Amino acid sequence: MRALLIVDVQNDFCEGGSLEVVGGQSVARAISQYLATPRGYDHIVATKDFHVDPGDHFSDDPDFAASWPAHCVVGTSGADFHRDFDGSMVDAVFTKGQYSAAYSGFEGTDDSGTSLEDWLRQRAVDQVDIVGLATDYCVRATATDAAAAGFTTRVLLDLTAGVAKESSAAAVDDMRAQRVGLTGPDLRRIGLRGGSLGQRTHSRD
Repeated sequence: MRALLIVDVQNDFCEGGSLEVVGGQSVARAISQYLATPRGYDHIVATKDFHVDPGDHFSDDPDFAASWPAHCVVGTSGADFHRDFDGSMVDAVFTKGQYSAAYSGFEGTDDSGTSLEDWLRQRAVDQVDIVGLATDYCVRATATDAAAAGFTTRVLLDLTAGVAKESSAAAVDDMRAQRVGLTGPDLRRIGLRGGSLGQRTHSRD
C-alpha cells in the first residue's frame, strides 16, 4: 500500500505568514495540481504544526534554528491549510507540537489520538511519498523518521520548498544517507525553490 504524506502546507509557512518560506504558495498550488491526476495512492494524509504553548520553541528574539517567532498557533488563521492547497482528498490530518517543538509528522496524532505510524500500519502501508514544507526541517524530519520506521520512503523535491539553500542541501545529503529516495532537482547542484523564511524579520540567504 502507498500513501502520500503532505507536510505542513499552512498559511504561516507560505508568503505573508509569520514564518514564510518563499515558494510556499507555489508548492501549495503544485500539490493540488499533482493530486488532480490520479497517482495510485491508497491513502493521502496531511500534517500540521499546531502550537498551543510550545515553550522555548517560540521566542521574541529567535535564533531561527532552535527557536522561532510564534507560528501556527491553534485558533489562528496561520495554522490553517493554505487556500491553494486542496485538502478534499486528505483522509486524515495529524497535528504536532501543541506543547513542545515537533518537526516530524511522526510526532503527530489524529483527532482520535492515533499516531501517524500506527495509522499507516493499521492500513498496511509500506511505501510513502512525502511533499510539503519545509524541505530542510519538517519534510526532512518526517522523511528520515519514515525511513527509520521501515517504510520505503521517497521525497518529491519538486513539491517542496526549503528555508535556505545550505540547509536544504544538507537535508538532501542527510536523507540520501538514510536511504530516502529523492525525485526532482538536486538542490546541491541547481539551488532551491524560494530559499528564505521569515525574511521580513530575518534574512536566511
